[in-house]
Amino acid sequence: MQHRLPVFPSLHVLAFAIALVLPSMARAEIAADATDLDEIVVTGTRTDVAIEDSLMPAQVIDREEIERTQARSLPELLKGRAGLNITNQGGPGKLTSIFLRGAESDHVLVLVDGIRIGSATAGLASFQDLPVDQIERIEIIRGPRSSLYGSEAIGGVIQIFTRKGGMGFEPHFRIGAGSNNLREASAGFSNRGERGWISAEGAYQETDGINACRGAGFPVFQGCFADEPDQDGYRNVSLSLRGGVDVTDDVTVEGHFLNADADNEYDGSIFGGNETETTQRVLGSKLTWTPGERFKLTAQAGRTADKSDAYFRDAGVRSYVNTFDTQRDTASLQADFAFADGQLLTAGGDWQRDEVTSTTEFLVNERDNTGVFVEYQGRFGAHQLQASVRNDDNEQFGNHTTGSVGWGMSLGNDFRLNASYGTGFKAPTFNDLYFPFGGNPDLKPEESKSFNLGIGQYAANWTWTFNVFQTRIDALTGYDSFFNLVQIDEARIRGAELTFATTFAGWDLSTQLSYADPRARAHLTAEGADNPNYDNLLPRRAPRTGRIDLDRSFGAFRFGTTLNGASARYDDAANTVRVAGYGTVDLRLEYAVNADWTLQARATNVFDRDYETIAWYNQPGREYGLSLRYRPAR
Repeated sequence: MQHRLPVFPSLHVLAFAIALVLPSMARAEIAADATDLDEIVVTGTRTDVAIEDSLMPAQVIDREEIERTQARSLPELLKGRAGLNITNQGGPGKLTSIFLRGAESDHVLVLVDGIRIGSATAGLASFQDLPVDQIERIEIIRGPRSSLYGSEAIGGVIQIFTRKGGMGFEPHFRIGAGSNNLREASAGFSNRGERGWISAEGAYQETDGINACRGAGFPVFQGCFADEPDQDGYRNVSLSLRGGVDVTDDVTVEGHFLNADADNEYDGSIFGGNETETTQRVLGSKLTWTPGERFKLTAQAGRTADKSDAYFRDAGVRSYVNTFDTQRDTASLQADFAFADGQLLTAGGDWQRDEVTSTTEFLVNERDNTGVFVEYQGRFGAHQLQASVRNDDNEQFGNHTTGSVGWGMSLGNDFRLNASYGTGFKAPTFNDLYFPFGGNPDLKPEESKSFNLGIGQYAANWTWTFNVFQTRIDALTGYDSFFNLVQIDEARIRGAELTFATTFAGWDLSTQLSYADPRARAHLTAEGADNPNYDNLLPRRAPRTGRIDLDRSFGAFRFGTTLNGASARYDDAANTVRVAGYGTVDLRLEYAVNADWTLQARATNVFDRDYETIAWYNQPGREYGLSLRYRPAR
């Protein structure tokens, strides 16, 4: 909960949005080309939907854009995207949190190839350890999806798809180097025939990093409570495999595997360590039966692992500190039935089992959850409807029901209006419940209610969208004045997002502007006194963020720039620790040596802006990079 930031008044937000939309230089949140209006998303409904027909605000980042931006990490790729606030504890490989639409960092559901990932202890996905070279595309759904996925999807859903490849044999290769002794390489291939396909990817990345934290230890104890002014390095080695076969014309079987092992250095102490060895692993399989155009049955199963071993290194001696190891097994069955033209009914069930193995003893270290859901999607002329309901039966918390409803209307001239309402919930993590001397086994799930109203235009040469939303969250988990976990907090989040992009005079322009006002709304403390943090801003969320991407090709050359900015935020609930806003400029250049080989160069934070996203934790200054990419022309 935090110092009150000056807020954009609602009228100013609307006026600003209209002023930007009027010039007609727009294209929306699709991060691909302006004419690519047939982009399909599956995350928002668990079925194939054209992005312009999505009743929830959606964005797609495809492989082409990943390569064009030259982003070297997933957090760097997502930075500044509509609705996203990102914090990082000191550079590459350091703990990175994403706040989606002003909700908590553990209120975003993360999927990899349809499999739920994340730590059952910390409640977070390790975005910093998911290698960007292994990613084919990313779908971002803004708004609650608990009615389809269950716990965590209060702020929205981010789904990552690993690389799959196209028809025929297609190898690729990349090698790169950069500032802070960055060295990296990746290679892979895909091969698709008439019935089957296979792909394999390997990637390596290592950097000496930056000094992660400018804190101090005894007797000051500030920041990370450690004084280690050194470079904190990071190393990541990853492998992914995908394959499948059309057994018959009706039956398809496929499987996928992703493993990322990382070594990370940070500033810490003998109690929490200053080095970690982590593993992120996703293993999944899927069977699809499509006996006709009107029916489809999908069965999916997976296992994920989130493991971290901590060590403390001092004077060249390395000692073991602790281990946290989460294993998650999931299975789902989903049936889609198109019972009439423009009418689709989906029903299914999910099963999940979490198990924790740790050097820290938990009173309970495993639990099951079973969810069943049903969804309807229908079209009636210019109108579109979507409704879903889900019940989750959790071994610890019993039954919890969530729902959502959405409506859309085509207004002519490629304009669309949509409105949606949904509820969400978040089950407490094992740390919340049972961590020694800090957990509270009496915690219940957090609950939310959200509303979204949006308008947009999906034209041939541009797209723009404008969305306003409000979310109320009850039973928020937080600490009282004695540092006990309690659930008396409430939050009200209001915001707006404007996205547009276009191609004009040979330039590709994409802009994303976000505003969120996340405020604490609990009047009383756990002790029954007046809450001094009432109406404060929630910690670590910048109310205003923005991103502009501008690219153009000149023969064999392509030039691009990205402008990223965020307003000031507060690092604490009392709003006394202010983290200044910032703006950065990145430049990129690529040269097509021939149809197969491309040379890329980049300069990030070119004005060497000194900034933080979390108090006391540094962010990289000016950095340079050079890479050579091979991909045969098709």
